[in-house]
Amino acid sequence: MSSVIAAKSASYVAGLDALQEDDRLRGIMPLIGTDFSSSDYLALANAPRMKKAILTALESGTPIGAGGSRLLRGNYEERECLEAEAARFFGAQTALFFGCGYFASFPVLTRLLQRHNLLVLESLVHANTHEGARTRRAAFRICAHKDPQAIESEIRDRRAAGGAGQVWIVVESLYSMDGDFAPLEDLLAIVDRHDVFLVGEEADATGVCGEQGRGLTAPYEGRETLLVVHTCGKALGAAGSLVTASGVLRDFIINRCRLLVFATAPSPLMAVAAWETLSILQEEPERQRRLAKLVALTHWETVARGERRPSNSLILPYIVGENARALRRAPALQARGFDIRGLRPPTVPAGTARLRISLTLNVGEEEVRAMLDALAEETRDGS
Repeated sequence: MSSVIAAKSASYVAGLDALQEDDRLRGIMPLIGTDFSSSDYLALANAPRMKKAILTALESGTPIGAGGSRLLRGNYEERECLEAEAARFFGAQTALFFGCGYFASFPVLTRLLQRHNLLVLESLVHANTHEGARTRRAAFRICAHKDPQAIESEIRDRRAAGGAGQVWIVVESLYSMDGDFAPLEDLLAIVDRHDVFLVGEEADATGVCGEQGRGLTAPYEGRETLLVVHTCGKALGAAGSLVTASGVLRDFIINRCRLLVFATAPSPLMAVAAWETLSILQEEPERQRRLAKLVALTHWETVARGERRPSNSLILPYIVGENARALRRAPALQARGFDIRGLRPPTVPAGTARLRISLTLNVGEEEVRAMLDALAEETRDGS
């Protein structure tokens, strides 16, 4: 029996061996040392106010599980209240709550796109968007990072060739692996010129960018041609995601998105947590200010140590190139008490393996300085 099982598993073993040879084999690791790898940017995931909100909800009868899909008996009042408050907070027509960011972007795109549509992706958007593009019948094109002209050229070429279907552009407002920003103003101008749709993924911007953490798309919310995904599991300290869109798009998603129709709805407790976070963003603006101060200090300290400015945001990519180098450097920093992880393809483009350092309110200024000193020492010899 064991030999039969081994034979059936041979292809999987070979696949794992190939990853190992290319220094791309992944594993699940425990929490290690000081947090320089999470996306809990505002330190809300373990905040007393969040815990109190959940305990209060439990004591008042909010269930842990939804018990059914949203269209059956899984539509609790807590979720309705969150969506109403989120629409008001972000300045959108409507909001729709999903279990996570992946579960929002992937099924929403695969349902909203029709057979004769065109999807234009910025090359560094999240993996779930690329996955959705590959599984949808609509044509798609991938354009270079932060190149609005390339995106507009794809639209013009499509129209010149007689393509009459709708066009959807997908970008991240703040890129999670590079820490840079999308040229949203240029992209919205393209949307207006060509009457197309824009999807803005705000995963790493929601809560930390824009007035009161409303994100970088906030000035443009309310447009019929804009759909935004706000992740609740990063700076908002909860889980799930909020899709803000026009009423027409919301109704279409409800009727055609198979995940929403058939999957059990996310826990009502996560709706409570996300709702509480929106209140915190408005009532505790000092969190956003403290994080901005920490980001500014980190960039100043980085430049003072002779390093080039790695980004303009709370995400600092330290690109080392080879997969093996990332595998050596990350454990060395972890051994010194800093939880910094190495990222390799396909998470990042080939040849750009890196250490991804994120800044959160879980650390202070002295810990940042100590981390930068350790980083400089561990990377001094270039090995």
